[in-house]
Amino acid sequence: MKRPTGFISTALVFIIGFLSTVSATAQETTGKLGSPNATTTISGEQLPPPQPKFGGVIKDNAMQSKAWWPPRIVPPKKAPNILLIMTDDAGFGVPSTSGGVIPTPTLDRIAKNGLLFNNIHSTALCSPTRAALLTGRNHHSAGFGVISEQSTGFPGYNSIIGKDKATIGRILRDNGYATSWFGKNHNTPAFAASQIGPFDQWPIGMGFEYFYGFVGGDANQWQPNLFRNTTQIYPFRGKPGWNLVTAMADDAIDWLNRIDQTSPDKPFFLHYAPGATHAPHHPTREWFDKIHRMHLFDDGWNKLRERIFENQKRLGVIPPNTRLAPWPTEVLKNWEGLTPKEKKLFIRQVEVFAAFVAYTDHEIGRVIQAIEDMGKLDDTLIIYINGDNGTSAEGGLLGTPNEVAYFNGINNMPVDVQMQWYDVWGTDETYNHMAAGWSWAFDTPFTWFKQNASKLGGIRQSMAISWPGHIQDKGTLREQFTHVIDVVPTILEATGIRAPEYVDGIRQAPIDGTSFAYTFDQNNAKAASRHKTQYFEIMGQWALYHDGWLLGTKVNRAPWEGFGSPNTDPLNNQVFELYNLEEDFSQSQNIADQHPDKVKKLKKLFVEEAKKYQVFPLDASVAARLIAPRPNIAAGRTQFVYTRPMVGLPQGDSPSLLNTSYTITADITIPEGGAEGMILTSGGRFAGYGFYLLKGKPVFLWNLLDLKRVKWAGPTALSPGRHKLEFDFKYDGFGIGTLAYNSMSGLGRSGTGTLKVDGREVQAITMKHTLPMILQWDESFDIGSDTLTGVNDADYLPPFPLTAQLNKLTIEIDRPQLSKEDIEKLENTRATAVDGSPIQHLQSGPR
Repeated sequence: MKRPTGFISTALVFIIGFLSTVSATAQETTGKLGSPNATTTISGEQLPPPQPKFGGVIKDNAMQSKAWWPPRIVPPKKAPNILLIMTDDAGFGVPSTSGGVIPTPTLDRIAKNGLLFNNIHSTALCSPTRAALLTGRNHHSAGFGVISEQSTGFPGYNSIIGKDKATIGRILRDNGYATSWFGKNHNTPAFAASQIGPFDQWPIGMGFEYFYGFVGGDANQWQPNLFRNTTQIYPFRGKPGWNLVTAMADDAIDWLNRIDQTSPDKPFFLHYAPGATHAPHHPTREWFDKIHRMHLFDDGWNKLRERIFENQKRLGVIPPNTRLAPWPTEVLKNWEGLTPKEKKLFIRQVEVFAAFVAYTDHEIGRVIQAIEDMGKLDDTLIIYINGDNGTSAEGGLLGTPNEVAYFNGINNMPVDVQMQWYDVWGTDETYNHMAAGWSWAFDTPFTWFKQNASKLGGIRQSMAISWPGHIQDKGTLREQFTHVIDVVPTILEATGIRAPEYVDGIRQAPIDGTSFAYTFDQNNAKAASRHKTQYFEIMGQWALYHDGWLLGTKVNRAPWEGFGSPNTDPLNNQVFELYNLEEDFSQSQNIADQHPDKVKKLKKLFVEEAKKYQVFPLDASVAARLIAPRPNIAAGRTQFVYTRPMVGLPQGDSPSLLNTSYTITADITIPEGGAEGMILTSGGRFAGYGFYLLKGKPVFLWNLLDLKRVKWAGPTALSPGRHKLEFDFKYDGFGIGTLAYNSMSGLGRSGTGTLKVDGREVQAITMKHTLPMILQWDESFDIGSDTLTGVNDADYLPPFPLTAQLNKLTIEIDRPQLSKEDIEKLENTRATAVDGSPIQHLQSGPR
């Protein structure tokens, strides 16, 4: 059949035009352009790429016309699959790969088959590190100067990744990759995490086609707030022993096989981010028993630290002249100074943590094995980063069975109290964390912890990378200075994909990181680092690295000291320390007194970097930012009305009943035979409240950190018919308004709750103390049933559906307003925790 001459000329014009638009460099095309199987790479300058002009022929009817399909976009021919792994809250000395005593054979395997990096840095905190990792920009540039739950209304701290900072997921997706994200998502704003969206700041809105994981800083691994894309799911119901660590590996393996079976040639990018080893530490019993039988920790944390240090020297992962700073007896007790009961509890705490580490590494190994079983391991670049910051010490000096207590001012729960949970430590009955002495040891050879951005114990991680065929000197060490912002440009270089100049028509901010792909070449094993300057800042503690030197602020707040008035001038009201990291690997020799000019120079450079990357205004507050106002869907409202059941509204988008007066009114109809079930609840087993019918009787209950429960109850079951139930609470404190005056004294005060049935008072109780800060963050605000854990296991087990008819539920909030006289009183009052202990003034300045 003779082709129309018009078609030939049109096709030629298209081919020339299309190739010129997709790339100024050589493009890879397969198949015949216009055919259904044609593919092409793109220049990547603009995402999504311009729609190509139609290259066929259109006449009045189809028989005289010529169909033409735009080519399918694919990555460059040799672009590898990418598996990007980041674990949580694990310092340099945690894994066996970098000298730790906890077995991590999967990380060992990657290092043996590739490279181990001993000079990779985080930001010292969860959300900030993850934002930097996924965007290639500094954490303040990406809006994450702090975790999303602490966001404030400044560009560097609003927890919003700007449209001018596309993630690596978006870049790879638009270049033809299949993209996915499994596990922890701590980069959706806490005020935009509800089921009504918007979803542009969820993984699926940031370039990840598939998401299976939880939203927030941590999750109960037995009953998590789990999502598939944006839909909450409950796969653990009716499955005793179900654990997210295994479930997310199963789901990742399923996704990988789906991609492989559906489109074998399509490369994948899988971001694997388990919640481990962030608290709560929730390993299975099998893994706890394995670790317990190894007796790794029986001789205490001092000996553990020494053993890790010697392992590190023996393995060669630290220089042989590295010094180990003395144990900080002014902060942490020596092991031999503990009581037998303390030792028993603390060993249980750390064995559970270690089991969580080993269990997680094993499940990561299953994912890697699945890739090998598909025959794709040789075409896969694996980046396995141990930790998003140093080991967490947020369990305090003694550890805790309930991390929610720490965020409500109880950071020193007596050992005798904690022993009540000894036998169930790490099960779903605890939201557990370990004592800080272990955390110090796990950051060996460095000092301090997560949150401490001026200390290598907070910011130094270890990382293993394998890429068969591209790394020749397998099993060797790389010592160049790198940072998590360097991962994105490294991936782009490895795939041959350029960073876009425009995404969705928005000009992109420059990528801040520097590719370290040059280190994959054995000829560059000892090459100088190409990343020359890097700032660090978290909650008023800051540092500046430049060409081997590190200027840092002396630690003036331990991580468990989150309450009290903050340092109001964190830029200048500091004691400065200076280290030459080229000669002092462990940051143990402060030489600031010897180099005053260097201190001034580096401080000036920090200010320049801070201005460039949205670090200002510096803010040293910690807990106060948890309850700062945010633009959530409840902002500015004082009345909330619901007329039908609804579950899954996250804490960040639901009405807050803390530090305020409020009235909850439920209009319900009781059927013949009576009714029971949940009317309203928020929080769960570790902190929260519930308004429910128990054997027909109305109940309102406050769960105060699983330490105490205050319960109001009607004397008799409600009769069939319509009833009005009311719980009215009058708060005695000044409320969160005191924060504007640098005082937390308005928080956690007393109040009187009154339960009424059909207008008649049935019980009134005065609470001497209330929750000052936060409910259990991974539990939701539910109406008509209870989705995850209950606020009182002795009364009911979820889902506990309401069998009465809900006609109307109303919540009215009456927040305290400060008078002039109230403000004058603030100097003489202070906040208290629910156990009555004062929340001390802990952040005045350096010490």
